[in-house]
Amino acid sequence: MSGPTRSRRSFLGLVDAGEREVARLLTLITTVVICAAIIQLMISLGSKLLTGSAATWLGDDLIKILGDLLTVLIALEVLQNITSYLRRHVVQIELVLVTALTAVSRKVIVLPSGAENKPQLLVGLGIAVVSLSAAYWLVKRANATPTRTRLGRGSATTLDYQD
Repeated sequence: MSGPTRSRRSFLGLVDAGEREVARLLTLITTVVICAAIIQLMISLGSKLLTGSAATWLGDDLIKILGDLLTVLIALEVLQNITSYLRRHVVQIELVLVTALTAVSRKVIVLPSGAENKPQLLVGLGIAVVSLSAAYWLVKRANATPTRTRLGRGSATTLDYQD
């Protein structure tokens, strides 16, 4: 093996190892964030239940709790994106799109009062939802498209589905 080829391979190996370590660090940080968010959510919900204000939390407090729950879900999806990348070295576009859709949906759910007076925000969120949904649909459709393969001369055509 020649010197430059060996040098390139060792450099790429070093880059790959560094990439794996960064992904592991991101996994650790995301896990800490998820644990902190769950603890905060439990404390918030527990304090509402213990103080007896649970009967009045059907308005803004419920929206805040739903927002906190969705935040934890988004963090879990990000963690799944990172671990999926660590396992396969492939970014799963479906998972990224679902995470983005969840994040935009969370934003729509927790819109503060008075947001109806901001048409640019509402139009922007609508465009984001439609765009992400269309992208997700296209990716799902592309992944479910059958490919035709010939078994031989004069034989039947079979359908192989890609996952």
